[in-house]
Amino acid sequence: MRHFFCYNSLKVGVTMKDEVAIPFSSDWTEDEIVTVADFFTQVDNAYNEGVKAGELLKAYKKFKEVVPAKNEEKTYFRDYDQQAGQSCWQTIRLAKVKEPEDVVRQT
Repeated sequence: MRHFFCYNSLKVGVTMKDEVAIPFSSDWTEDEIVTVADFFTQVDNAYNEGVKAGELLKAYKKFKEVVPAKNEEKTYFRDYDQQAGQSCWQTIRLAKVKEPEDVVRQT
């Protein structure tokens, strides 16, 4: 069963906090929820100040340990993308073509 929790994200150039619902499963442990939230936070960072490609891909690798099935990944990505107005997959694709120390910045 999928659930959502709200995460406050201060957007660059925005004067108020936006709440983004992070999708998670009630079957996950607290550590797994933190792992998934960290990944989505890294994606959000790419849309704000930017994030190093290596850090984003490391968070994605840990996310995949929690959500190994591609169809589940797509579901969680879609849920997050709709809430945040961002694209997890496009952000990961961009990170994969960069060097680990390069900054990934989405607009």
